[in-house]
Amino acid sequence: MIIYDLLQLILGVVWMIMIAHIIMSWLISFQVLNTQQPFVWQLWAGLNRLLEPVYAPIRRVLPDTRPLDLAPLVAFIGLIALRSIILPAIFGLRY
Repeated sequence: MIIYDLLQLILGVVWMIMIAHIIMSWLISFQVLNTQQPFVWQLWAGLNRLLEPVYAPIRRVLPDTRPLDLAPLVAFIGLIALRSIILPAIFGLRY
């Protein structure tokens, strides 16, 4: 049970990082945030460095939809499936 809780905690942290990245990308796209500001740029670059290893393999498989990046959506759906369906099934839990 400790391993299950630890994995849920790690996936919860990844969940929050992905939510922050998605919201920040929207705010940058709608020009609410300016990437010329040092703090905004550092935060954006840090989130990109954290999530690029997750998004890169997905981008290689998905077709090219140039203005719209679907990799975060696919990763987010995969994370939801992992947290809600796959992980409880591996540990034999029913929620």
